[in-house]
Amino acid sequence: MAETAVESLVEMVTNIVIHYATLITEAKEQLLELQKDLEPVRACLKEAAEMPDKGPLFKVIEKRMREAIYDVEDALDTCLSRAEAEAEAAATAPAAKPKKRYFMSRGKKAAAGLVTTISMAETVQKLRAELKPIYEEAKNELHNLKTTQAGSGSSAKESLALVKKDESIRRDKVVALEDVEKTIFGYIAEETKALDFISIIGMPGLGKTTLTWKIFDSDTLKGPYRIRIWVNVSQKFNKRDVLLSILKEFTDQNMSGKENFDLEQDVRRCLKDIKFLIVLDDVWKVKDLLTIRSFLPTNNGEGKVIITSRFEDVGTGVGRREPYNLRFLTPKESWELLQLEVFEDVGECPEELEDVGKEIAKNCDGLPLTIVVIGGILLAKDARKRPIGVRKDEWTEVSEDVIRFLATDKDKRIVEVVALSYDILPDELKECLVYMGVFPEDYDIPAWILIRLWIAEGFILQKEGQTLEKTAEEYLNDLVNRKLVMVGRANQMGENKICGVHDVIHAFCTSKAKEMNFFQEIKPSERGLVPPQIPATEKYHRFCFNSDLSEFLSRETEYPSVRSFLCFYKDPVKLDKDHINAIPDAFQLLRVLNSYSIKFHQFPQTISKLSHLRYVTLYVDNLKVIPESISKLWNLQTLLVDTDSSTVIMSANLWAMLCLRHFKTKAAVVLDQEKEGKGGQNIQTLSTLSPESCTETVANKARNMKELRVRGNLSTLLDGNNNFLEKLRYLEKLKLVNEKSVISLPKTNCFPKNLKRLSLRKTSLDWSDMSILAQMEKLQVLKLKQNAFTGITWIVSRTFSSLQFLLISEADLVNWETTDDHFPSLTCLSIKKCGKLQKIPLELAKKLQKLEIDSLQKSATDSAREIQKEKENHQGEQKTRWGVQFQLSVGSVLNY
Repeated sequence: MAETAVESLVEMVTNIVIHYATLITEAKEQLLELQKDLEPVRACLKEAAEMPDKGPLFKVIEKRMREAIYDVEDALDTCLSRAEAEAEAAATAPAAKPKKRYFMSRGKKAAAGLVTTISMAETVQKLRAELKPIYEEAKNELHNLKTTQAGSGSSAKESLALVKKDESIRRDKVVALEDVEKTIFGYIAEETKALDFISIIGMPGLGKTTLTWKIFDSDTLKGPYRIRIWVNVSQKFNKRDVLLSILKEFTDQNMSGKENFDLEQDVRRCLKDIKFLIVLDDVWKVKDLLTIRSFLPTNNGEGKVIITSRFEDVGTGVGRREPYNLRFLTPKESWELLQLEVFEDVGECPEELEDVGKEIAKNCDGLPLTIVVIGGILLAKDARKRPIGVRKDEWTEVSEDVIRFLATDKDKRIVEVVALSYDILPDELKECLVYMGVFPEDYDIPAWILIRLWIAEGFILQKEGQTLEKTAEEYLNDLVNRKLVMVGRANQMGENKICGVHDVIHAFCTSKAKEMNFFQEIKPSERGLVPPQIPATEKYHRFCFNSDLSEFLSRETEYPSVRSFLCFYKDPVKLDKDHINAIPDAFQLLRVLNSYSIKFHQFPQTISKLSHLRYVTLYVDNLKVIPESISKLWNLQTLLVDTDSSTVIMSANLWAMLCLRHFKTKAAVVLDQEKEGKGGQNIQTLSTLSPESCTETVANKARNMKELRVRGNLSTLLDGNNNFLEKLRYLEKLKLVNEKSVISLPKTNCFPKNLKRLSLRKTSLDWSDMSILAQMEKLQVLKLKQNAFTGITWIVSRTFSSLQFLLISEADLVNWETTDDHFPSLTCLSIKKCGKLQKIPLELAKKLQKLEIDSLQKSATDSAREIQKEKENHQGEQKTRWGVQFQLSVGSVLNY
């Protein structure tokens, strides 16, 4: 992990020399010397990372190296902050006498309350001297390791390559527990006069959530239970969160401003007379369950509530039947699951590995999570090109480890297994995994957000010829394939969209973080807010807030080493102006400000003081202007601004923010066309632009853009005279939302040639214009929403050669005519709220793997079932991206 820190420091020094040349003139020579010093350090750590076992001594040295590197970064950033402040002060007061550039010595200030001033050059020289003996220790220990481990097994880098499996994720990778499923389905089918509670009890890792999700998401229940609600309860029970989770199924309205009493009334009213299924996952306490039951309609016999818990007393007394104790897997089922994890992509286990494999599966004690994690370890070790004897020896070693774990306390066994999986991770993945602990338990983590956070935190190593985002995606897929991260939801192309970790792995991450001083959770206790101890705080780089933020900020304490300010409140937190202003004063070296759950009434201009920021999320309810001062954030990579406003003026100079890669907001942003600057070439995402901002200047500046969303009057964008879109040669993803205008597509294709994903909303185009979209040879995903196309008939006339996913939602289409040659690559089709459509063409069945329909009339639903029969007759057991066989998902059927 120190290797990642060194890489981050090298990049930081390079950027300082290039972008801050006028501020560091007297220190440039020392900075260049520091760069030279870091090269052998980087080589040493890289070589150590490729060794099978670094040994305990090297790990201790590595930890000291990482802490020393962090100190160097803190010192450099402090110097830069002071130099920038003095330069700005000098610019506003030109007659003032020039000052020498200083920084405040963090350690001495904390120890003695004194301010020490030394020049930046002297600071760098001192830090170089501190790094040198640590490097010498590392180099000597590496030499010893090479001597003792000569000729030993595979490297960690080889291990990383081995886990590059099929990156598509299956939602149903569980062995069939037919007896268990039959019992639970039987409980659900029973008729009752009152609300029915079904409790599933089992120890952590036994598969309660996986089994319940499979039942919850089954086609058997989708028809009779149109209202199905999944609620994560967890150890940190929050009544308000449960209420809002239930109401989210019934309204898009923001309910966070309501009192709990009103929310309870709303829940009772919504559930009173309907048939519903609610899952309460991971309930810890009886009193929590009784609290939830108090606002559910207990007289509604049409309702079913499934409870999962690790504690039997939780399920006792709330229902009319005894809790169902989930059984362990049999040895046969354990072996089946282990094979599924390790050999999914190649078929059966080699005969030579069967005996030891069955022994491993048997020794996992029938615990699915243990089997899954062990499967990830075997996958990492199992280089299939190596001799079978070598592979068998490695499997035998794992078998011996599992036996050793069996001798430990039963509750600690699974933690030991997770630790083993962690220990064999390549170094670059370890911090990424531990970082999962900063999120609350059972938190749905958007993969897009996680990847940008990893990048901002400096965890992602630059690979030649590859973007940081692509590398981070590979890291995430690797952790998923090692069974350490779970996919909550994948998109239509099989890419991770929502992810998370099992609560056992979450507990491991928080424990490991404590050991590493990786982050500090600021959380309430029974006695109120517990502030971190000041000596320990000096070493933490991240604060995660789950407590009274106003109370914490009112302490007016500075935290000079904290780089990340992370808030994950479910309800927006309101701060007064003084507390908002306290954030940059308390955390002067912040790189990550994840404050989406703080509700700002206007854009907080004081964040412009935080010149080291790389990642910012803000929620400003009535945003009108993004101020000019944000242009000072030279290091900013990702800016996410959520707002209720429909339009926002961008007064900041986008082209002055040289490192900006992603700018996202739901509002249509109006750019100042007069702004100048050298930036823009790093921008990958702009969402959302107003059509009037889609100019040739913007296209030339942001020429490497990959993702774009435009919202407003699209008539000028698509009138045939505007070549804005054509100039974006690297654009892959485009979303267009039309408002209050009548548009048509030019006869020649105006879209970028490399476009892969297109979403159209409210465009009201004629179905004949689909032939223009068919000209896009690389188009893989097409989403047509809210009358994107209008008219009763679509006769397909041209071939969509690469289209794999098609969504049609809220269209007045009646007749759809095509041949089996028009969609040669279409594997997934989704049709929703097209109540007039009479029939889905049978000709689409050729390559189709998944068909989703909802709110269609009976004749269209019947045609979908005909496609299913056609596929069953011809497909057999052929594998698909989404599972073993063709999947049909049927929602509600309209009765007309």
